[in-house]
Amino acid sequence: MILYPAIDLKDGQAVRLYKGEMEKATVFNEDPAAQAMDFVAAGCEWLHLVDLNGAFAGTPVNAAPVEEILKRCKVPAQLGGGIRDMKTIGTWLDRGLARVILGTVAVEDPDLVREAARAFPGQVAVGIDARSGMVATKGWAEETGVNATDLAKSFEDAGVAAIIYTDINRDGAMQGPNVAETAALANAVSIPVIASGGVSSLDDLRALKTCGAPLDGAISGRALYDGAIDLGEALALLRD
Repeated sequence: MILYPAIDLKDGQAVRLYKGEMEKATVFNEDPAAQAMDFVAAGCEWLHLVDLNGAFAGTPVNAAPVEEILKRCKVPAQLGGGIRDMKTIGTWLDRGLARVILGTVAVEDPDLVREAARAFPGQVAVGIDARSGMVATKGWAEETGVNATDLAKSFEDAGVAAIIYTDINRDGAMQGPNVAETAALANAVSIPVIASGGVSSLDDLRALKTCGAPLDGAISGRALYDGAIDLGEALALLRD
């Protein structure tokens, strides 16, 4: 399993939200690139970036800090938030991003996801963010009637590189991940699944690692900033 340290960007700063609520943002670093370098120095193999403003605006907003991270860090990075057309996808990949994450458009324009996955093999992931198993879009602000597992299954033949499954009610809450739902989704599809939301201890990582599903990785944010998880110990745990 890969551990993906998360850097969520709001107004140019590295923040963490509480259950996806923008007004409940805690600033952890005013220099996101410096934060990224700290994660790389600790040994991380990937970075997970989210343009929070972009997710609401529908277009990239925090491009400058993302570009600075890509310039300074030599590990691959994936980015979600405000990426909703082929031009934006191509632009980010040309700038050195390893993988784009398509969330809202996976619901609203699934054909775009398929087109992008064909055009950029191995570089397109689908972000599925859910409350009580139902998908939410546009920065988690809009509820849909789409079941998360059904959405994941619909991309089985699309060639997407990964599914990033976030339980919104666990995100930033330090209450542990939704292991059961994550495992159920991962067992329902052949696409690699990355767990997100609520990972707050080494025990949480152990639970995901031994959940009975072949998870590709896990994303953690607040727990790394708060020191609840030591990144070096976590990386060693997941490598064993």
